[in-house]
Amino acid sequence: MPEPTEEKLSYRLITGPDTREFCERISNALAEGYVLHGSPAATFNGSSVIVAQAVILPAAVANADAAVASAVDKLENYEDEEAFEGHA
Repeated sequence: MPEPTEEKLSYRLITGPDTREFCERISNALAEGYVLHGSPAATFNGSSVIVAQAVILPAAVANADAAVASAVDKLENYEDEEAFEGHA
């Protein structure tokens, strides 16, 4: 679990054997404000099932979405269309 002064990562990939401890790690991340991102993945290493689950902070997604929207707005408002000649 991160220290109180440590900044949370926007994205985490939690991996490990498919055990109760793994599920507790995911539950703790959810309690810290993370949300599941995508489906879990599972593989077999010859002796046990290994699982992975990505989690993200919703604020990170909102910030990224806002940055993309801002970049699109700038492109749409760009007056020198010749700079984009030949590009779709």
